Parts: sequence; C-alpha cells; structure tokens
Amino acid sequence: MADKIRRVDYFYFEIDDKPGQGAWLLGQLADTGVSLLAITAFPIAGGKTQLTVVPEKSDAFVNAANKLGLRHSGAKECFLVQGENRAGAARTVLKRLSDANINCTAANGAAATATHYGLVLFVKPTDATAAARALGI
Repeated sequence: MADKIRRVDYFYFEIDDKPGQGAWLLGQLADTGVSLLAITAFPIAGGKTQLTVVPEKSDAFVNAANKLGLRHSGAKECFLVQGENRAGAARTVLKRLSDANINCTAANGAAATATHYGLVLFVKPTDATAAARALGI
C-alpha cells in the first residue's frame, strides 16, 4: 500500500503550562463533536504550552472553537501522511522534501498500529506548494 499524503489545516492554542490545561481544552472540543487527526504539544516561553491540533473537519473545528470562545491561531497548513508501517517510512517521505531542497520545520509521527503509521509534516508557508509537488500531491 502506498502512503496517503494530503494537505490539511492545523490550528494552535497557547495555553498555561499546567496540569490539566490540555485535557480541558481537548475535552471542550470533544464535547462539541470535533474529531482530531493529530495533536502535538510542547512548552514555549512564558510558562505557556503550544497545543497544535489537526481537525478532521476544519469548518466544524472553527465553529466549535468560536462558539466556545477558544482563541486559536487561525488555519495554517501542514501535511498528513498515513501508510503502512515499515523501517524507514518517515525517512522516505522526509527525503522527498530534502531532495527538493525544502526544510521540514517540524514533524510528529507515531506507529498507529503494528502495521500502520501516521506522520504530520510542517513546512514554511512559502514552501507549501513546492512541498506538495515534492510529495506528489
């Protein structure tokens, strides 16, 4: 099975870097029926954490976040890779960007099951079109 690669929207929140803040925010979204394809969280300056979400449906996410009064970054674009888990799977995809002289500014991946993996790739907005071309989409 070939990797499935698609352009998707992501949004991020800056939340307090305290226990329970991420769970609370994700719970608010879940309670409104928002389904997420991926999340990434990491500490940033000033006692804050950046919580990045890739919603399954961007319009449903925006509607829910607005209704809940949750301040987010606005839509940004990244790439979601889903495929058969194998040695070097992430490297193969990243090499396509490298061969096109495109820097991957951030990535997050995991084995989804024993046989499948997922990977989220972030590039500079100015590189998104070239990255899509390099990734074959």
